[in-house]
Amino acid sequence: MDPQAHWDKIYRDNAPDHVSWYRQHLEASLALIEQAGAGPSTSIIDVGAGESTLVDDLLARSYSNLTVLDISHAAIAATKKRLGDAADRVRWLIGDITKAELQPAVYDVWHDRAVFHFLTSAADRSAYVRQAVRAVRRGGHVIVSAFGPEGPTRCSGLDVVRYDAESLHAEFGAKFRLISSSRQLHETPIGTIQQFLYCHCILQ
Repeated sequence: MDPQAHWDKIYRDNAPDHVSWYRQHLEASLALIEQAGAGPSTSIIDVGAGESTLVDDLLARSYSNLTVLDISHAAIAATKKRLGDAADRVRWLIGDITKAELQPAVYDVWHDRAVFHFLTSAADRSAYVRQAVRAVRRGGHVIVSAFGPEGPTRCSGLDVVRYDAESLHAEFGAKFRLISSSRQLHETPIGTIQQFLYCHCILQ
């Protein structure tokens, strides 16, 4: 099954609050976006958003320059339906982040919660980093969250890569300056605990 079909099936077969990564509000992500100095006109992309409520919360905070990208048609359709008329205030992109055609130097903040750890090949990770380098403005912020050292080894039937701050930052390289890192214990809908690592970098 190709990746798009896999994720469409995941989102069609599961209610939004039944997937392991579900969180009612992405408090850590919101805090890091605010720490990046984001204002209402800041250009923000949420990479691999799925059916996350981050876009809802950003709209509620008057952010007006938002892009949501996901590989799954089903996830994007569900999020648009949930937002109703507010969906017209968001740019929507469907595609694989390693291959999507992104405009150069347009984003002030790049946010990714739980996509990067699915990139198990070095080629895909390099392609992802090239996309960030191309699409984020110099001095822009890159916020990436992946499974930490004690996180799961598989998710949604797929292998994942776990990271500490040093190994995750090493994937991005010298063009990115690490500002902060933190770990979060996420409780899944069935009550298990997953360790997430957050890294906040600036593109130099």
